[in-house]
Amino acid sequence: MAHGTYAHLLSPGWRNIVTEWLKEDTPAFDFGGFVVGEGEERAVLLGKSPGVLAGVPFVDEIFLQLGCKVEWHLAEGESFEPVHKVATVTGPVRHLLLGERIALNALARCSGIATKSARMLKAARAAGYTGILAGTRKTTPGFRLVEKYGMLVGGIDMHRNDLSSMVMLKDNHIASKGSITNAITAAKSVAGFSVKIEVEVSSEADADEAIEAGADIVMLDNFDTSGLKACSRALKSKWQDSKHSFLLECSGGLTESNLDGYLTNDIDIYSTSSVHQSVQHVDFSLKIAKK
Repeated sequence: MAHGTYAHLLSPGWRNIVTEWLKEDTPAFDFGGFVVGEGEERAVLLGKSPGVLAGVPFVDEIFLQLGCKVEWHLAEGESFEPVHKVATVTGPVRHLLLGERIALNALARCSGIATKSARMLKAARAAGYTGILAGTRKTTPGFRLVEKYGMLVGGIDMHRNDLSSMVMLKDNHIASKGSITNAITAAKSVAGFSVKIEVEVSSEADADEAIEAGADIVMLDNFDTSGLKACSRALKSKWQDSKHSFLLECSGGLTESNLDGYLTNDIDIYSTSSVHQSVQHVDFSLKIAKK
């Protein structure tokens, strides 16, 4: 986080998401809270599996709304080995327990995504790749903010955040409009100069059409490793002296285990949902100090 604090990126309304999480988890009576009461207690947040810490602002806000205070013993983005004392939370014991599961869930998933993102980026750099590694928009409905935040902390690009962030013309758009050129022309008529247009293609000929029609980014989708390298090399060579400026993206089937075989610096962006779909969570627990 050399250029600032990621928490400062969050919109003014993001705290409403936390309020909804709390409402969802306690829609009526807090029976367990009745048992413990509201005496002041201290709880220790433990990291129980290796990982990169991510999700600090969400945990802070959960406990802030419950009248508790969090003291962090690690900075966001730091790696740790188990068992590690990550934070101390103080407040009324009933409120500590109201926030416990929500905080652990958010932290576990966000940290899991950051951990996988950092690991894949490290592997890409070790293999000599100098471009961009990105996630995707295949996020969990209602939880996108947390998942995208984890990608940032892990050091990779979030890709587009939503349908309004960038135009992405996929096979269904093209089929509906009749051609790549028609789809790009229609998109340009409303998107204006400030919104980039990306087009998904499955062949070099389709990529040529997209570039000629003015696509800002061309996604080579579901190419095998040899086909990807040959196509990207040909496109960069063919268009290097033209008036058209574009980026090449590879997407589809990219995982930690096959990453090395796909990498070439003729591709500007590799995007993968493997950093956030079915990712292994980092294990955390919150333990109230024994008296």
